[in-house]
Amino acid sequence: MRAMFTPPNLSEDSTVNGPRSRCWTIEAKDCSELAVLHMARVGIDEAHAPYRRVRVRPAGSFLMATLEGAGRVLLEGRWQNVTPGTMCLAPPRVLNALVASPGHRWVFAWVRYDEPSWVSPLVGAASPLRLRAGAEDFGHVLSGLRREWEGARDAAQLHHWISLLHGLALRAARPWHSDSRVGQIWDVVANDLAFDWKLNSLAARCHVSAEHLRRLCRREFGRTPMEHVTYMRIRRAQSLLETTDHKLDHIAATVGYHSSDVLTRAFVRHVGVPPSHYRERR
Repeated sequence: MRAMFTPPNLSEDSTVNGPRSRCWTIEAKDCSELAVLHMARVGIDEAHAPYRRVRVRPAGSFLMATLEGAGRVLLEGRWQNVTPGTMCLAPPRVLNALVASPGHRWVFAWVRYDEPSWVSPLVGAASPLRLRAGAEDFGHVLSGLRREWEGARDAAQLHHWISLLHGLALRAARPWHSDSRVGQIWDVVANDLAFDWKLNSLAARCHVSAEHLRRLCRREFGRTPMEHVTYMRIRRAQSLLETTDHKLDHIAATVGYHSSDVLTRAFVRHVGVPPSHYRERR
């Protein structure tokens, strides 16, 4: 009988490995090449239950690629199953979590950045949530970096591996097909988040059907068009909470919510804490 999934406590950071998990990591404090590119740490984990990671307010962008097995990832307030060939991305200062499923071996490569609020994050408001391309290359590069780190540890070779890893991360996080009609709609949305966007109005701007736009966004972003609008609104609200003293009602209206209560519900679902708590931590 399949074991039921029990979500971890999401109110505080936690790190659990368990006796069977194996985690390989390089920290920025041990490798200056990582620090130059704002990478806090990189690694490859072989996770077995009760393995879990909960990061309530991570300091930077996070990217991971599942290489073998399967696990669960909390992104944008939703638990999602991930399988080989899947890449997942999460922006800074947004709740995310990883949990190994009982009875499953889960191998994934990952990088976590360190991006203060005044640094433009690698994973931004137009970045995808999930990708079905790039995971294999991401894993190969991190495996190559691991061999070099555990072997000769030649500075020039480490530089090349880490630069290539960062390049793959940049490619994964870039807005999808920004030169296409569908890609350009997100620039329009970003400039007018207060507008009451609907699926039909988005599709009309792109000159495609609503169903076609839905399929495109699901495939390329890992979210529906309206989920992407919500994601952009929450990211803008985060930025305003970090950089201004505007009242919550003003921020809510600016990003397209009818009231601070509606914004708060969406914010908690995506970020993990109410806007007032988020601002207190800035």
